[in-house]
Amino acid sequence: MYIEAKSGGLTGPARIGRVTFSKSGATLYYAGRAFRSLKGNGFKSNYFEVETGDHYWISGPRKDGKDALYATHVRPAIDDDVRNEYWATLRGASFVRAPERQAA
Repeated sequence: MYIEAKSGGLTGPARIGRVTFSKSGATLYYAGRAFRSLKGNGFKSNYFEVETGDHYWISGPRKDGKDALYATHVRPAIDDDVRNEYWATLRGASFVRAPERQAA
């Protein structure tokens, strides 16, 4: 899934990572955090982190790589455990990409 923090404005730091769902599907889990739907009540966001209340945009990654809700020049970080799957399955790359360097 594509996960973008929205607490700081329209665009924020983003990641591509694997999420899991609760049995009821009402809660998403990622990186030890729980997220629940804003049910259409968010401003440019669709989920909130249960513990902090921070808003996020969470959606499936797109094949064209334009995952962000708004166009941005900042590429999302891709979690190591989904990197090969993301590039091969979703983006159609026939090679394995090395881990990306994060901007300081």
